[in-house]
Amino acid sequence: MFRTKRSVLVRRLWRSRAPGEGDGEAEPRAHGAGHCCMAKSAKMAKASGLGSEAELKALTHSVLKKLREKQLEVLLQAVESKGGARTACLLLPGKVDSRLGQQPYSLPMLLAKVFRWPDLRHSSDVKRLCCCESDGKNNPELVCCNPHHLSRLCELESPPPPYSRYPMDFLKPTADSPDSVPSSTETGGTNYLAPGGLSDSQVLQEPGDQSHWCVVAYWEEKTRVGRLYSVQEPSLDIFYDLPQGNGFCLGQLNSDNKSQLVQKVRSKIGYGIQLSKEVDGVWVYNRSSYPIFIKSATLDNPDSRTLLVHKVFPGFSIKAFDYEKAYSLQRPNDHEFMQQPWTGFTVQISFVKGWGQCYTRQFISSCPCWLEVIFNNR
Repeated sequence: MFRTKRSVLVRRLWRSRAPGEGDGEAEPRAHGAGHCCMAKSAKMAKASGLGSEAELKALTHSVLKKLREKQLEVLLQAVESKGGARTACLLLPGKVDSRLGQQPYSLPMLLAKVFRWPDLRHSSDVKRLCCCESDGKNNPELVCCNPHHLSRLCELESPPPPYSRYPMDFLKPTADSPDSVPSSTETGGTNYLAPGGLSDSQVLQEPGDQSHWCVVAYWEEKTRVGRLYSVQEPSLDIFYDLPQGNGFCLGQLNSDNKSQLVQKVRSKIGYGIQLSKEVDGVWVYNRSSYPIFIKSATLDNPDSRTLLVHKVFPGFSIKAFDYEKAYSLQRPNDHEFMQQPWTGFTVQISFVKGWGQCYTRQFISSCPCWLEVIFNNR
């Protein structure tokens, strides 16, 4: 039977939909019991009353058949690459709502539910990524419906469980602290060169230097690998293997670490993460297929004496750093603070493996592969 190219594209898209509950093929879910350091958003209830599989298929096909062939190709490229390929915005009428069971869905939400998160119910659960450039800018009647231009929001648990607490003492590192490995905020004497030929100490402490908004150091256990990466652009991809990748490629760094665990975790970094400096702070988007773990002084109550290590699942975003909060935590009259980097302007991110009181690794320096992000506080 003869099939048109459009019908073939529609069939391929439907076969590429996100596995639903019970399919056994879904990506790691955020509801897994037993994860003791998980945020509130990680506890996803099973959706109910949202229509049958047959209803979803009929509704999806009716939407896809209205798209032009080029639009179908853009959507298919985004879906089949799992967001790894750079794809354009998919602009469709924003006022068209569909109903699945008793639940109304806008077109962006429907396509995100079909191709990424079957349990998605509310638009407040998602955030538009910085790669989305055309949402309502040229034509307010159109909205971007590319499902890989969205991420799930990682909400913070309040109050957090006591077993996921991490001491705030890391804000006041001492020489004999168990976790006081030489961090990039303390290695001004190293010989690694940052982009532009600057030494580490120049990148971190050059007075009034506004050319970068953060620098990134990559570590394997207690050893830093490669040079500091200075970030000038509003967003940065940090990855091991990313199609059309443009940013900090960890796969190109020369590492002498022969540990099988380090090599295994390194290979799982995949698409990695995306750092983006936005109006309200710095966001981290987990593009990989495995969880990442984040610790930041601005993620928790400023009056708390302990910090959480937050687990961020694939496809989720979290506001990892808040400048206003960081400035409120600093000591404005402390001359010493103005002369050297402060750890409150540092975020630590571990790939795949967590650390803290509910893990076998108590300190991030025991994690196989991790990042230290140091923000420019001037």
